[in-house]
Amino acid sequence: MQISLDNPASAPQPLSPYYSQVARIEHADGSALLFVSGQIAEGATLTEQTRGVFETLTALLKAHGAGLADVVNIRTYLTDISKLDEYGAVRREFLTGTPPTSMTFEAARLFRPEALVEVEVVAAVPAR
Repeated sequence: MQISLDNPASAPQPLSPYYSQVARIEHADGSALLFVSGQIAEGATLTEQTRGVFETLTALLKAHGAGLADVVNIRTYLTDISKLDEYGAVRREFLTGTPPTSMTFEAARLFRPEALVEVEVVAAVPAR
């Protein structure tokens, strides 16, 4: 098993130098698990921010040979749980297959005060 930490140049860069965006755990058979740290995005509304988050997640996964279809777990943090339907509508645009395991939390405040949503995922990448 090999572990690597990465901030892919092909994806938006982290907002702080104190974390890596992707931890890749590579298995001997070439398969891997990707742990993608929580992502936030700019935007005035939850819909705009959610769309930006999923676009960033898509880019981070793509840099490691994966896609949203490979996501097996998703954790979402919302500052207002009453807007879960608004978030869910955008999420369904991006996660179109069998839904992954999921947890959603309400958080009083996120990494940046203007952030309304933060999403982290785990993806399973099959051997090539």
